[in-house]
Formats: sequence, structure tokens, C-alpha cells
Amino acid sequence: MLHKMLSKLDSTVSFDEVQAHCDIPCGIYDPITAQIAALTVVRMVDIIEEQEKMHPEKNLEYYNTVVRAITVKEEHAEKVKHEIRVIWGDFIKAAQIEKYPEIHGLVHEIMLLGSKSRQTIDREAALKLVEKVNRFAEIFWEVKGKQTKRAEAPYKPSLELVYPVL
Repeated sequence: MLHKMLSKLDSTVSFDEVQAHCDIPCGIYDPITAQIAALTVVRMVDIIEEQEKMHPEKNLEYYNTVVRAITVKEEHAEKVKHEIRVIWGDFIKAAQIEKYPEIHGLVHEIMLLGSKSRQTIDREAALKLVEKVNRFAEIFWEVKGKQTKRAEAPYKPSLELVYPVL
């Protein structure tokens, strides 16, 4: 009903058209959340593998730690997917797609690797997830006009992440 009233008013008054990139045009996007989440997936896989070595008898401590690590791994793999989808859907525009034609395929790969990381205990898939999210971060910062650098994360699993040069 409100839409009908505003449409009728618009046809009479002719409001200027306004565009926004998201529901609340905040302008705050940063792939670091996805990068840290991807790093967390790798760390949880490492913890699970460490538990296998530490507890061959599979006692309650083993099951407690493994179940918790699996839960965190799955949550963070899903967080990667969510964060990338938001930036890709709300921030990336036609001009960036033209300049970076790989972006759709890259996002699709991240979605698939995020799913695989949820479904399995596969360190190689988790490492690929980190690398694909890093590539996404490089593109993101290039779009924002910022140079990037790679630096080792200051926490386990001590993998390289892409950071903007500020």
C-alpha cells in the first residue's frame, strides 16, 4: 500500500533517483574478516590432526576437542562464504567485473572450497580457501586504489595473508 502511494506521488512530483550499494550505504567493507575465518578453518584442521596424534585411544578429551574444532571449522567456513558474498554482491560493480573478469569464477571457487572445508577435514582444501580469499582481497584492495603486501599472520597456522599498504 505504501509503495502504491509513493509510486503515485513519484509520478506526480518526479523524485530524483537515488542509488546505494547496500541496504545501509555505510561504505565499510574489508575482506580481512573472510581471511581470518579462512585461516581459522586451517587452524581447526590442524587441531583435529594434532588430536589424532595425541589421543590414539580416543578418550573423552579427544572427542570434546575434536567436536568443538569441527563446529568452529564449519562456522568459519560458512563465515568466509558469507563475507565474500556480501562484498561481491554489494560492492563489486560492472566496472570491476570488466576489469577483473576472473571475479565471478573466483567467488564460485571460494564458495565451493568453503563447502568442501565444511564437509571434510581436508587441509589442502582449507589452504586453497585461504589462497583464493587472499586473491579476492588483492582484487578488492586494487579496486579501492590500495597497494597490497603479503605478510605472515601473527598466529597459528602462520600463513601469509594479503594486507593493504596503508
